[in-house]
Parts: sequence; structure tokens; C-alpha cells
Amino acid sequence: MLTSMDAAQALADLTEISSQVVNVVIATADGEVLATTIEDGGRASRFTNLLLELVNESDAARRERGLETMSQLEAATLEGSIFVVRRGNVLVGATTRPDPTVGLVFYDLKHCLRAVAEPDDAPASPRRRKAAD
Repeated sequence: MLTSMDAAQALADLTEISSQVVNVVIATADGEVLATTIEDGGRASRFTNLLLELVNESDAARRERGLETMSQLEAATLEGSIFVVRRGNVLVGATTRPDPTVGLVFYDLKHCLRAVAEPDDAPASPRRRKAAD
């Protein structure tokens, strides 16, 4: 069972280890925000809705092409990127500065997602050197 405490701890761990994320939302597939770095509740809800729209559109494109389930997504712009990872009913979305280290961001978000989706099975937070911005 998901709790906001699990999500809050996973978010705290994520922001501690990942220097590349700017804003983060942990949410359910129906749009319930479990934890976020965005202080404005309305802005957090709008960002969550954007993430869900991106996931739904990418799922529709995936189905049309007969591809397997979408588990991660990156949308890059000149100002930065949006990343989304999901498992079951939970997703973690984040914005970054321009030119993030894509593999590290996905690794950090997936670690966060595992901590929320499977709190008893999640490995301890990794301690690693932060990537340069």
C-alpha cells in the first residue's frame, strides 16, 4: 500500500542524490500527488496533469505501433528536459536543466519509483558522486 510517508522519504532521497532534477512529482495514475518539490499545489497539479497527458499520448502511439509497454519517457527542449518513469499505478516525473545526463536521471528516478512502488523491497539509497550540472 502506498503512503505519502513512503513517497516523501523517496522524494527526499531522490533530491539528495540527484543534482540534475529541478522539480519532481510522485503521483498515482489518477493524478493524486503523493509528494512533490513544487510548493504551489496548483502548479504541482498542473505539472502532474501534463505528465499524465504525456504518458497517455505516448501509450496511444505505442499501441498504434504494436510496441511493448512504455516505462520511461524523456522530452527534451532547449530549456531542459521532462522525464517520466512509471510502474503500475505510480509515476515519478521530473524536470531538469538543459543537457542532463539522461542515464543518471533515469537511474535516479527508477530508484525513487522502486522505493515508492515496493517500499519493503527497495534497496538502501545509493551514495554516489553527483554528476556535474
